[in-house]
Amino acid sequence: MTVHFIGAGPGAADLITVRAQRIIAASPVCLYAGSLVPAELLEWCPVGAQVVDTARLSLDEITAILVEAHSAGLDVARLHSGDPSIFSAVAEQARRLDAAGVDFDMIPGVPAFTAAAAALRRELTVPGVSQTIVLTRVSTLSTAMPEGEDLRSLGRSGATMVVHLGAHRIEQIASELADNYGEDCPVAVVAFASRPEEIVVRGTLKTIVELVHAAGITKTAVVIVGRVLTAEGFPDSYLYSAARERSTH
Repeated sequence: MTVHFIGAGPGAADLITVRAQRIIAASPVCLYAGSLVPAELLEWCPVGAQVVDTARLSLDEITAILVEAHSAGLDVARLHSGDPSIFSAVAEQARRLDAAGVDFDMIPGVPAFTAAAAALRRELTVPGVSQTIVLTRVSTLSTAMPEGEDLRSLGRSGATMVVHLGAHRIEQIASELADNYGEDCPVAVVAFASRPEEIVVRGTLKTIVELVHAAGITKTAVVIVGRVLTAEGFPDSYLYSAARERSTH
């Protein structure tokens, strides 16, 4: 049997891969985070499947269910919001499964920041403006940031900055990035990206705090900072240039 760590996407039930849907439909055990994973995905579970909401379970309790399914020879669909490679808490589960001799794989999903960019109708890597994206978060009581990964340090490059789950610290974000990006730097905050309740707020590092508070955004949001958000007059990429030599084969 295999535990399949599945990226369930940013919230919209149809933003999931065909492979993920197929695995969910074939797995007799399904674990999901009830507060983050759309309930519609559970409709793909086979009849009689064991479906477990992990929102109130500890890591040890979750691991016990996975190991038990392995012992019974049952495949498991383990649904995580977004993509398993980014802020998913998969690493600690995978470490325990390795120790227990339980096989697992990872199925990629649509991360929240790409859904946010889609809502903004913006490319985050624009020629001549920014070719780098920094994906980060802010320190919390539960998880501190490693040394050197504070916003001021990360912002020195001026690259497009994406801060996950940072709406509750919007004052800190605006203050710490202003020195490197300038108070006039464009900012967008997208809450509940891809969901019916999606909220999009646009401003600058000088105005974004007031705008976010006015919109009532406190969580489940992505903060994007960078000149790409309002970039105009940038050069076309070489990819489709008429001057580029193309093979006739």
